[in-house]
Amino acid sequence: MTPLAVALGDPSGIGPEIVAKAWALRDAHRLPPFFAVGDSRSIAAVWDGPVVRISDPSEAAVRFPDALPVVQVEDAGDIVPGEPNLAGARCSLDALELAAGLARSGVASGLVTAPISKAQLYAIGFVHPGQTEFVAERCGVASDNVVMLLAGPTLRTVPITTHMALRDVPDALSIELIMAKARVTERGLVKNFGIAHPRLAIAGFNPHAGEDGAMGREEIDLILPAVAQLREEGIDIVGPLASDSMFHERARGHYDVALCLYHDQALIPIKTLHFDEGVNMTLGLPIVRTAPDHGTAFGIAGTNQAHPGAMIAAIALAGDAVRHRATTA
Repeated sequence: MTPLAVALGDPSGIGPEIVAKAWALRDAHRLPPFFAVGDSRSIAAVWDGPVVRISDPSEAAVRFPDALPVVQVEDAGDIVPGEPNLAGARCSLDALELAAGLARSGVASGLVTAPISKAQLYAIGFVHPGQTEFVAERCGVASDNVVMLLAGPTLRTVPITTHMALRDVPDALSIELIMAKARVTERGLVKNFGIAHPRLAIAGFNPHAGEDGAMGREEIDLILPAVAQLREEGIDIVGPLASDSMFHERARGHYDVALCLYHDQALIPIKTLHFDEGVNMTLGLPIVRTAPDHGTAFGIAGTNQAHPGAMIAAIALAGDAVRHRATTA
């Protein structure tokens, strides 16, 4: 397979450090070849390992064994780890745009994105909620038709609603939304993970999954009708399950993914179980896209404290997904 494109994210965050550390551990973790996209100076600011600028991604595979290949983006301005600025935000956006384009064109086999600063991007006019929506738009896919999957070694979760106030979630939920996200998730597990017959479980919205309406009607009015229709379509799905008891070890053995109704319901169990290994994968795209499930961590940038585990897992998962797609095409 052709190498993966890894956008470096904000040059003042931990993205350059964890990408460099992932390259240094490439053999130990059997990582597929990849090249970075961004300003190579951001790597030099935090790492003294070998880096080589490449003008063409086709050079990456040959150079990868001996140095971290970088497709250079020139506009990061002054780079000070831990001190983000608008020039760095522009660089991170240019790197994301370029890396996504390389993946869309097939020059790169997939896309991995390091963390960006949304606050800095918003200050330069970025209008998307995050990188997921930006990449979806560039791929010609409506954001409503993609799914954010969080994956760790023993758990996968999907938040059906993502970045919104908790009080707004009930109004955002619908039978149609639950069904649409479940369908994309089911297809994504087949395509990217090679799971022939995915088992889905959906959490309840209210405590104890509503106690038959005593604690709310979202389960009765929204979740149960969606589950019934999905089953009629042949999708293996159970629920709604009480969310306080569906994430322990024995329960996790009964499903391949947990569909959750809101952001923290999906993110808390993943980050509790797999904080250093959690991966964000976007399902529903024509390309493979993964990211470490953490932020820029400006507070530790430049201190050599950033743990590369989630970036290593994101690169490894992207490589596995590319291979699964090749066998299921």
